[in-house]
Amino acid sequence: MNTKLYNIAQQFALEGAIADIKALGDGFINDTFIVKTEGTTPDYILQRKNHIVFPDVPAMMDNIRRVTEHIKAKVENPLRDTLTVVPTTDGALYYKDEAGNFWAVCLFIENTTTYDRADSTALAYQGGKGIGRFQAQLADFTEPLAEVIKGFHNMRYRFEQWDEAVKADKAGRVASLTEEIGWIESRREEMLGFWSLVENGTIPTRVTHNDTKISNILFDADTKDVLCAIDLDTVMSSTSLNDVGDALRSYTNTGAEDDPDLEKVSMSLDMFRAYIEGYLSERAATLSESEWEWLAFSGRFITFEQVLRFLMDYIDGDKYYKIKYPEHNLVRTRAQYKLLQSMEEQYDQMVAIVNGLK
Repeated sequence: MNTKLYNIAQQFALEGAIADIKALGDGFINDTFIVKTEGTTPDYILQRKNHIVFPDVPAMMDNIRRVTEHIKAKVENPLRDTLTVVPTTDGALYYKDEAGNFWAVCLFIENTTTYDRADSTALAYQGGKGIGRFQAQLADFTEPLAEVIKGFHNMRYRFEQWDEAVKADKAGRVASLTEEIGWIESRREEMLGFWSLVENGTIPTRVTHNDTKISNILFDADTKDVLCAIDLDTVMSSTSLNDVGDALRSYTNTGAEDDPDLEKVSMSLDMFRAYIEGYLSERAATLSESEWEWLAFSGRFITFEQVLRFLMDYIDGDKYYKIKYPEHNLVRTRAQYKLLQSMEEQYDQMVAIVNGLK
């Protein structure tokens, strides 16, 4: 057993003696380990939180604590139906080691499973149900949450970054991107118009998960029923439509996010319908009128944001996203733009599906 990990795990209020600690998964941001204990005492998840991506880990952990405590007060099994943050032996939500790394522990939920991708309408429905339930449980949570990632999905902030990037032209690529830059500029007014409804309160601010891929939904291993949303590091306050749009961008794409073959890329209306049906099965009763009105648009909004971010990073010289080859961010831009176009072409049908479920 790794002595360093053992000593770190010992800082937390664990039940039982530690039997083993092993790496779990291959996350891009945090380092994750499972802490096995002896006998019948619970097992735990130990994580090194990336304080470069999340510069205020204490605030992030406080967000998670408050959100999960709110959910626990509403569910039948508080230890299974949401995450449980385990404090340190002195009551803190995290431990900071001598190297300045932040560590946190939560209870390991036994007999569960996750999926890497939604490859069927049945799984898309379940993914929608999972995020819908998470939002419904928190629909009456009115306290502000810390902004753990500055400007996340804030379109006004993204356009400020965009304008600076185009003006600076650090990689000398702007002259060759007239068409692609035109894609962004032609939608500026529409996207900022939507965001202004969030800013002025027409679209309410809620608790948002902000990373709604299917792998962040935990399922019961026996029944295959949705249990809860996990990986709550990005929980913040924004419009709940961001979560829907983020999921639609990934679930409905018939191609890959960086597909060089644009003929493969489109939005699957069947996957759209399945996700929305699952989402509304849990969330319909707690949506405001404005959220209903803009639900279908959310997919276009988040997909557009990703077009902008990939192209902005390409203009900046590929500083943010990891690339596998020099044109990777441009290929990503074009693939996401093709998905956006497909959503725009099918938008009336998307709206009709939403209205039919009202």
